[in-house]
Amino acid sequence: MLRSGPARSLARSTIHRTTSPGTRKISNLIPCPPKTLTPRVEGLKRPSSLALTAYRPLSTSLQRLATATPPFDEPDKKELQHERSVAKEELETHPEEVSTDSSVHQLFHEQGTAEVEKDEDMLAGVYSDLKVIKETFALNEVPREALFIGMAGLLPYAATSLSTVYLAWDINHASLEGQGFLLSGESAEILLHIIEPLQMGYGAVIISFLGAIHWGLEWAKFGGTHGYRRYAIGVVAPAVAWPTLLLPIEYALIAQFAAFSFLYFADARAVVRGWAPPWYSTYRFVLTFVVGASIVVSLIGRGQIADKISRLPGPGDRLKQLRESQVAALEEEERERRARVVAADEEEEDEEEDGDEE
Repeated sequence: MLRSGPARSLARSTIHRTTSPGTRKISNLIPCPPKTLTPRVEGLKRPSSLALTAYRPLSTSLQRLATATPPFDEPDKKELQHERSVAKEELETHPEEVSTDSSVHQLFHEQGTAEVEKDEDMLAGVYSDLKVIKETFALNEVPREALFIGMAGLLPYAATSLSTVYLAWDINHASLEGQGFLLSGESAEILLHIIEPLQMGYGAVIISFLGAIHWGLEWAKFGGTHGYRRYAIGVVAPAVAWPTLLLPIEYALIAQFAAFSFLYFADARAVVRGWAPPWYSTYRFVLTFVVGASIVVSLIGRGQIADKISRLPGPGDRLKQLRESQVAALEEEERERRARVVAADEEEEDEEEDGDEE
């Protein structure tokens, strides 16, 4: 096909405008086919630039792509439909969210909303602690029978402790006013000496019972069999409890308080090891807490009247008195024997004197 000079110039200028410099560089690297000369046609004047242009497929493809795709800023049909649907919607008014103070956007809160100051609860920590204590003392997992019997077993301790406090107060009142509120000072002291051994004896019984529980768990094979390690708890408990009866009341109560604390530690370790039910440690904590508080109350009550009452003789004092009485009885018997011997000697001497006179 023959082209005129102006047509070829127009095509070349179009290609150079639509292709980028990088594209022209790539197209220059593509080998071009050899140029062929067209035959001369007589009667036509050939222009000076009569020659076929090189065939460049990459430039042609890029030109077609640029003319076929729509511009980048032309909206899509879906976008147009979405804009039409949004344009039909009515805007909702919210007068309560409009700020009347300032049109400047706030930094720390949303514009148009009032900042609500939160009241800090100063007792939040106290409420949290009370909640923990309530959950601890709830004892929901403890069997009802064990819970009721255990709480009933605390009544003697509570009764003796409260009685000790009241009698101590009555003795103080009698020493100040000359007469007690309900009882005389002597009667209150006698009752106090009766209550003291009851509290010590009951404590020794409870400590022995707590040790015997581990023997029952071993026989029931709860958590397996552990032999002497579990039996030792039941042996040590009464071995520590009963000798406290030989001590004065203050030392006896302190020793029993230590024994209850040791048994609670042993029971808690048994629960961790799987030797006792999971609820047993909480159950024992509640019982030990009440017993320990009762012992402390009794010690405080006795401390208020330590110099106003006579100390009740304990088993040790009774043993000492028994030994002294035995020694005194032996001395008296020895004196009587010597007196009899002396009397017998005197009689013999008198008889000898009478015989000599005859």
